[in-house]
Amino acid sequence: MTATDENTGAEHFHAENAAHPRFAEALRELGLDEVNGRIRRFPDAARTAAEAAAAIGCELSQICKSLIFAAWGSPLLERGRELEGGGGVPVLVLMDGASRVDVELVRRELGAEKVTRATADLVRETTGYAIGGVPPFGHRTKTRVLADRSLLGHDTVWAAAGTPHTVFPMDPKSLIAHAGGTLVDVREQTR
Repeated sequence: MTATDENTGAEHFHAENAAHPRFAEALRELGLDEVNGRIRRFPDAARTAAEAAAAIGCELSQICKSLIFAAWGSPLLERGRELEGGGGVPVLVLMDGASRVDVELVRRELGAEKVTRATADLVRETTGYAIGGVPPFGHRTKTRVLADRSLLGHDTVWAAAGTPHTVFPMDPKSLIAHAGGTLVDVREQTR
């Protein structure tokens, strides 16, 4: 939803209308109402980190990707959380936009037998959001969160606000804390 600023004629978006309603509620519950005022809405979806960085005008590594993986056989994950149909236990990995997740490092970090990328259905079932719009917190279910240390390389990172059209800025330490993340090194190393 847009509104026109009568003084300038410029269009802007109301903060309450920018974030996904579930994410807006999570911000309220966490006492982060001021974040609503900093949410940016894109006219076109930014489903990839590169598209988001280009739209914001920031470095690719300043984008915080929220990626869901499925893990099996980890003593660190809640038993009985495996999803119907053998979907594994969902795990959220927060990664900088310029890097890829090393699934083997995630597997080792969790002590799991197997870790794979989650299906789109598992992502939506776990988080309540579609791929490309998953925020780092405010999910439908409580999920184990691993945050790659690379996020700490910036004063501010940008993450999805529940839709592929919306992002918000936050300092990475606060973002990781609100997500309940554990700092890890799970970034794929370039050879």
